[in-house]
Amino acid sequence: MGADRETVSSVGTERSRPSEPYSPPKGPIRILHTETALLVVEKPAGLLSVPGKPAGADDCLLARLVAMDPATRLVHRLDRDTSGVMVFARSAKAQRHLGLQFERRHVCKRYVARVHGAPAEASGEIDLPLIADWPNRPRQKVCHRCGKPARTRWEVLARGPTCARLALMPETGRSHQLRVHLRALGHPIFGDPLYGPHAGRDVLRMMLHAEMLSFRNPDGGARMTFLSPVPF
Repeated sequence: MGADRETVSSVGTERSRPSEPYSPPKGPIRILHTETALLVVEKPAGLLSVPGKPAGADDCLLARLVAMDPATRLVHRLDRDTSGVMVFARSAKAQRHLGLQFERRHVCKRYVARVHGAPAEASGEIDLPLIADWPNRPRQKVCHRCGKPARTRWEVLARGPTCARLALMPETGRSHQLRVHLRALGHPIFGDPLYGPHAGRDVLRMMLHAEMLSFRNPDGGARMTFLSPVPF
C-alpha cells in the first residue's frame, strides 16, 4: 500500500525504477519478533521486499530472510523506498491465516510521513479509487471510472514552516496508495521519486515509514502489535 500491498498469492517480482541503479543497503535485518508461526522484521528503506525485474535486483528482504530460514513465506509487501514493520509466515497454514487477515482488513497499520506543506485541517480522510497507470508503470493514478476503492485516514502530528509530519492509517492496501493519496491531497511525501516533481530533490530517502502493525497470531489468535521507531 502506498507502501503496503494487500496479501499476495505468490512471490512474483517487483519493479525497480529503470532510471536508477539498484543499490540495496547492506547489513543485517533487524528482527523484532520470531516464533513458530511467524517472523516480524524491520525493513530498511531502499531494499526491495521481493525480487525486482531488472537484472541484479534479486537481492531483497524475502531472499535474505529465506537464506536465514528456508521456511519463511511472504504475506505482504512494502515499497522499496518505504521502511518499517513487516510480518512473514513460517508455514503454509500461517501464511493463509495472515493473508486472510490482510484481505479482510483485520490488520491495523499506521505509517508516518513527512510531507511538503501542511493540510489546513488537523485530520481527515482521502477516499480516491486507484488503478495502475499502465503507460507509466510502476506509477499508479486516481481513476473514478475504473479504479479500485482506496481509503486513507490521516492526522497531523506536527507542523513546520514548509512541511508537516502526518500519521497515516490506510483502510485498504492498494499499491502506492499513501503516496498517490498524499499527492492528490496536495502534500507529496519528501523524497518520493515518482510523485511530485520536486519531492525527491532535497532528501536522501523517501520519508515514509511503517511505524505500527497489529494482527492476530495464527497460533492461538491473540492480538499482537509491533512498533518501529521512525528514523526521520
